[in-house]
Amino acid sequence: METVAIFDSPGKGRGLKATKEFWAGDVIFSEASIAAVVFDSLAERICHSCFRRQEKLQRCGQCKFAHYCDRTCQRAGWAEHKLECSAIKAYGKVPNENIRVVARIMWRLDKEGSTVSDMQLTTLDELEDHIADMPEDDLKELKVDIHNFLDYWPHNSKQHTIDDISHIFGVINCNGFSVSDQRGLQAVGVGLFPNLCLVNHDCWPNCTVILNHGNQSAVNTMFHSQRRIELRALGKIAEGEELTVAYVDFLNLSEERQRLLKTQYFFDCTCEHCKNRIKDDIKIGGREEDGVKPSEEQVKEATDYCFQMLEKMEKARLNGDYHEVVKICRECIEKTEPVLADTHIYLLRMWSTMSEVQAYLQYFDDAADYARKMVEGYMKLYHPNNAALGMAAMRAGVTHWQAGQIEVGHGMICKAYAILMITHGPTHPITKDLDAMRIQTEMELRMFKQNEYVYHSMREAALKNKPMTMMHEPKSVEEGIKNLFHRRK
Repeated sequence: METVAIFDSPGKGRGLKATKEFWAGDVIFSEASIAAVVFDSLAERICHSCFRRQEKLQRCGQCKFAHYCDRTCQRAGWAEHKLECSAIKAYGKVPNENIRVVARIMWRLDKEGSTVSDMQLTTLDELEDHIADMPEDDLKELKVDIHNFLDYWPHNSKQHTIDDISHIFGVINCNGFSVSDQRGLQAVGVGLFPNLCLVNHDCWPNCTVILNHGNQSAVNTMFHSQRRIELRALGKIAEGEELTVAYVDFLNLSEERQRLLKTQYFFDCTCEHCKNRIKDDIKIGGREEDGVKPSEEQVKEATDYCFQMLEKMEKARLNGDYHEVVKICRECIEKTEPVLADTHIYLLRMWSTMSEVQAYLQYFDDAADYARKMVEGYMKLYHPNNAALGMAAMRAGVTHWQAGQIEVGHGMICKAYAILMITHGPTHPITKDLDAMRIQTEMELRMFKQNEYVYHSMREAALKNKPMTMMHEPKSVEEGIKNLFHRRK
């Protein structure tokens, strides 16, 4: 691989650095997975070959577990599923996703050796497993998985030592990458990408990772392209500069990010943003009005109240009681908005939830107002090319369009498109959708400027003829694309 090189990163161990200059949106490298599996909970709703979500899937006639879009996908996935299929039949039940992905990795390594591609920079043996750092509860789970793996692993396959099996489980635990659906909006599985494992963390990174599903729809499999991750530059990267991605969401406070990184990835972050607690003050600060700030006691009281209401709101959301969610959020916002800064992370969560739930309930004007506040807050906190900011701007743009606020809606969609062109690239399905939205809203905006009355009359008539469908149910504020790396819950 000519674009990157392995080097010893001070205080981090091995890392990757650029061997040439890159600019925003450049693909630094792409890499196919050694193996990937669908999550247990989504096994009947996601294609096990292309990882696309489909209404109707065809089930494997042998193991009755794997599901596919059609015969084309089934043929494309057969090389990975063949040994798994007979193992599931012999075992008599389906093992969990961790066991399934470890088994697929070991079958592939047994067949192809430790290096499965000319582009592979490291072997799995060289990757850290951090088993020695695991807490006792995680070690107990690991032992149960290994015990079940040994029962599942076929006797006619090559036998491995407990140490080798444990190592692969450990590598998946701290290096498994979440595989998203075709739109990139929901994590649907887990896979292992060895080169990506070498990219170190930074809370303010210079790269991002997206999944490119490739093409498995052609009838002739020779025209298929592999499912692969792409490491993309977020801005200018100089030759020799270390390549980094964010393992956790920057919206968390420095202390919380460090706790998550220590707990999940077993290292202490020493990046500038953690050391200097950059932006922590505005993430948890008070609102300044005409040079006057609330007291620290008022800010603390509002923060504690907001946190309690977030917990109540989440319970109501899980129960599907969205009118109660709105009531809780509205009460909290009315009380804390005059005190807390527009970048306060708890207030941002409230605005985000309100915008999503109100859009779901089709109160679009209200939803648009909260979505705009959310995006304005995100813009003061996130890297200007952060994918989470792009997705939030896209959601806000659509909400404003639904509310008939075409000027703001078009502006938000253009902003989202500019960000996602960098983070996802022009061929990603979500970027293509955004481009279509951008063209449509641009056309509507021209019509609006020519004759506002005619525009609203035509829009109203169009919506009457084709009623707007309900949006997807709102998900937890913790879900989404923010957490790149899979963690066993």
